[in-house]
Amino acid sequence: MTQLELAKKGVISPQMKTVAQAEGLEVEFIRQGVAEGTIVIPANINHAGLVPCGIGQGLSTKVNANIGTSSDYGDLNTELEKLRVAVEAGADTVMDLSTGGDIPAIRRAIINASSVPIGTVPIYQVGISAIARDGAIVKMTADDLFGVIEENARDGVDFVTVHCGVTQAAFARLKQQGRVADVVSRGGSFLIGWMLYNERENPLYEHYDRLLEICREYDGTLSLGDGMRPGSLSDATDRAQVEELLTIGELVQRAQEAGVQAIVEGPGHLPLNQIEANVRLEKSICKGAPFYVLGPLVTDIGAGYDHITGAIGGALAAAFGTDFLCYVTPSEHLSLPDFEDVRQGVIASRLAAHAGDLVKGVKGAAEWDRKMSVARKKLDWEEQARLSLDPERARRVHTQHTSTGSACSMCGNFCAMELVEKYLGVHATKC
Repeated sequence: MTQLELAKKGVISPQMKTVAQAEGLEVEFIRQGVAEGTIVIPANINHAGLVPCGIGQGLSTKVNANIGTSSDYGDLNTELEKLRVAVEAGADTVMDLSTGGDIPAIRRAIINASSVPIGTVPIYQVGISAIARDGAIVKMTADDLFGVIEENARDGVDFVTVHCGVTQAAFARLKQQGRVADVVSRGGSFLIGWMLYNERENPLYEHYDRLLEICREYDGTLSLGDGMRPGSLSDATDRAQVEELLTIGELVQRAQEAGVQAIVEGPGHLPLNQIEANVRLEKSICKGAPFYVLGPLVTDIGAGYDHITGAIGGALAAAFGTDFLCYVTPSEHLSLPDFEDVRQGVIASRLAAHAGDLVKGVKGAAEWDRKMSVARKKLDWEEQARLSLDPERARRVHTQHTSTGSACSMCGNFCAMELVEKYLGVHATKC
């Protein structure tokens, strides 16, 4: 049985126990959340060596890192190193988005090397195979698509992004209103091209029950992708995006009724004043299903620094109830990320997630900050490094300039906390 089916029957699985221990919560809280669909535990039965994590309401905000080859760059070794860097930096999950090289071999190697849940977007492999075989993505068949989805599940993929809400109705909304950036989802664009060429409905929507059967067999989690997500602030929260979300809300319910766990993916590019509305809309339409956002990026001009624009949006999204942040790297919109991009992307998103957790009152979040403040008061530099998200960088920055006193080189002999402690001590002696 799947995690969802077990939870509905009142059975506590080993995975639920692991999540409860990691979160410092009662296992019954985890079981109830899984049963209600507000918490998911992506844990494919074929992923050996997996350490499960929970994603959802009442839990710490999780961070995903995207890796994967492109048609221009990357191979098995580069992606295994990216996996290592991402996990070392604290990513809770990793998605393999490979579109170059031997995609199945890369995926299997990543799964075998990973202790964190692994996600994929199977339509990438399907589309690229169709090009190699027939010369065009639009020549893929429904059987091709579901065959690769099952191959991913059989290999041990824990969650799959599937753009089931990219329907003829959603595309009609897109055509009706127009957009600055049109469609920026690669998977969404593959499906729209197929639908237009074949004059048929999206097979992932039309044959959704077939998808549910595969996920139920392997206990795979659906990540219902937002193929109509805005790629520009000008397109944020438009009718095409909302049309797709309404459909996804129905599909979440059908998945849960079939015993399949589901996550809902969201934008994208959003101005600050629309983030709360988007989170509340998803939570209402999708009955509290975990929300997974890319960023969101709060301005379109951050080229080279989009890990920052994404972290700003991610912090707000997390504070308003988003459960899962997909990292954005400095190379977003510009290039395939390298190892340092991966590290910076994870750290930036973890900062955003933690900022949100402080607002949500996640267990242990505020205590972590308090410990850091105590270490700063004591001028305990090693403890500050240990408590930081990037201890190596904290140590390197602190030692880049020498200081004549016990404070850092920013204040030298005029550290405010050191001075006040001295004056308070003198005052106490006189009293």
